[in-house]
Amino acid sequence: MSDNRILNVLFLCSANSARSIMAECILNRVGNGHFRAYSAGVTPADAVHPEALKLLAGLGYDVSGLRAKSWTEFTGPDAPKFDFVFTVCDDAAQEECPVFPGEPWQRMSAHWGIPDPKSVHGDAKDVAFAFADAYKLLNRRISIFAALPLRSLDRLALQQHLDTIGQSVHDEAHPAA
Repeated sequence: MSDNRILNVLFLCSANSARSIMAECILNRVGNGHFRAYSAGVTPADAVHPEALKLLAGLGYDVSGLRAKSWTEFTGPDAPKFDFVFTVCDDAAQEECPVFPGEPWQRMSAHWGIPDPKSVHGDAKDVAFAFADAYKLLNRRISIFAALPLRSLDRLALQQHLDTIGQSVHDEAHPAA
């Protein structure tokens, strides 16, 4: 990763209606022009979750172009070539994580499991808290990722950093009971 080109990053989850959409927005903001983030789902929802849109808009993100997308949009010959692919589905909930097709040796990947805020049922306050918590976890992980000296790390060291980000930040935010 020694060139100065913009690095393409894909965030994947099941429905592309909340977590991966938030991740796309966060990296496009904190990446300072060094990254171009995308998001997709294996079985995309009909629309981005209204609570995700509300949260992002409240944080100053432009949500006008956000939509739930299928990962098939990113598998054709004209699709961007991804340098990184991150899954953000929730292992703890036995949510099935997608495996992005293509040539895995041409990109780095890691699993950064985030609890699905859409699975929280309760009053509006509980739901808003779940979305805010997912956003905070994503923001921390993505901020750490964006600050890595990517161009000076070898492939093995970089993979270790990516895996550590997905595990350690989750443990700090949600200590075991």
